[in-house]
Amino acid sequence: MNRIIFINRFFFPDLAPTAQLLADVVEDLGEAGREVHVIASRQAYTDPKAGLPADGAFHGARVHRVWSTRFGRAGLLGRALDYATFMLTATWRMLRLAGHADILVAKTDPPLISVLAAAVCRLRGALLVNWIQDLFPDVAVALGVIRPRSAALWALSALRDVSLRRASLNVTLGERMAERIAGLGVDRARIHVRHNWVDSGLVTPVPRQDNPLRAAWGLGEAFVVGYSGNFGRVHEFETILEAARLLQGDPGVRFLFVGQGARLERVKGTVRELGLGNIVFQDYQPRERLRESLSAADAHLVSLLPDMEGCVVPSKFYGIAAAGRPTLFVGDPDGEIARLLELHQCGLSSAPGDAQGLAAHIRALALAPEECARMGRNARAATDALYAKPLALADWRALLHGISPALGKLKSC
Repeated sequence: MNRIIFINRFFFPDLAPTAQLLADVVEDLGEAGREVHVIASRQAYTDPKAGLPADGAFHGARVHRVWSTRFGRAGLLGRALDYATFMLTATWRMLRLAGHADILVAKTDPPLISVLAAAVCRLRGALLVNWIQDLFPDVAVALGVIRPRSAALWALSALRDVSLRRASLNVTLGERMAERIAGLGVDRARIHVRHNWVDSGLVTPVPRQDNPLRAAWGLGEAFVVGYSGNFGRVHEFETILEAARLLQGDPGVRFLFVGQGARLERVKGTVRELGLGNIVFQDYQPRERLRESLSAADAHLVSLLPDMEGCVVPSKFYGIAAAGRPTLFVGDPDGEIARLLELHQCGLSSAPGDAQGLAAHIRALALAPEECARMGRNARAATDALYAKPLALADWRALLHGISPALGKLKSC
C-alpha cells in the first residue's frame, strides 16, 4: 500500500494548532496500519531555541525532523529565513522519501511548501494533497507584506495556483475558502471542505462552580469574556479593546486573555495605555487543562480582519463550541465564523469598529444567563454532530483511501 507523507513545520509534542491537528490524523492512520511519515522541523512553536530530536516515532509513524534556522516568530526577516531553510531541507527529505503512487500531504506552514511538494510529486510520480490552513500570498497582501499588483505577487500566485490545480485534492477549512480557490480555476471536484475539529472527549463544558481556574485566576462571579489562542496579525483587537474600555465601569464583566502571539505585546501595551483593569492575561495552558481554561469564560471572542476571509478560518471556534460556550465574533458579517454562528445559533457577530455593538452583545449575554446557556448548548450540539475528532478522522481516512484506488483516474502531480 502506498505511503502517506505529511509536511508541516511543527509536529507533536508541539502545541501549535497545526501540529495538534496533524498529530491526530497521523496517530489514527498509524494505528490503522498505514505507513506514515512526517517531515517537520526541529523547532518548537513557543520556544524556537528549544531544539527537538532529529528523528523519532509516533504511533507507528516515522518522524523526520530536518534542520532549519530558529529565529522564531518575532521578526519577519527571521521568520522568512526559518521558512526558507526548512523548505530546502524538507524538499531534500521529500525527494528521498517519495516514490511512485505515494501521497504527499502538504500543509501551509511554511507558505508555498505545496509548490515544492508538487515539483517532488512530478519527479517521483507521487500524488499531492494540499491541506490548506491559510491561503498565501493573499494573506501577505492583506497584511501589507507584499504589494498588490507587484511582480512578486504575480509570480508567487502563479506558482501557488499551479500547485492547487495539479493536486489530486485540496482540503479547505470552510466554504469561503473553497469558493476562493474555485475562483482561481481549480476544479471544484478537487476541493473538499473539511472543517478543523476538537477532541470533544478532552474538551467538555465545566460548570463555573467546579472550575478551579476561575478561583486561581481571581475571576470570582463576574461574567467573563475570553480570548484564547494566538494573538496573530490576522486578528482584529482594536474593537475588542475599545469594548473592554466601554465596559470598564461594569464590575460584573471581566475579560480573560489566554495565549501568545505576534500582537500580544501590542495588546498589552494598549491595555496599559488605556488603564484597563478589567483584563486578566494568562499564558497557554497544557492540553490536559484546556477544558478548564476554555470553560473559565462564559463567552469567547473570535476575531478576523475582513480581508482575511477565504484565506484563514480561526480554529478557536471549535474548542469554544466543545466547551459549550457562545462565540462573539468580530469580523465580516458574511464571514465563515459568522455563517457558522447563524447556522448553529451559538453566538453573535459584530463588524470591526463597532465596539458599541460588541459591548451591547456582552451586556445582553451577561444579563441573560439562560440565553447564554442556550447558545452554549447549541455550540456543543454542533460539535458532537459535525466537529468532533472521530468524525474528522473518519473523513480523513476516507479521503486518503479514496485517492489510492483511483490512481489511474487522478492526475499525478
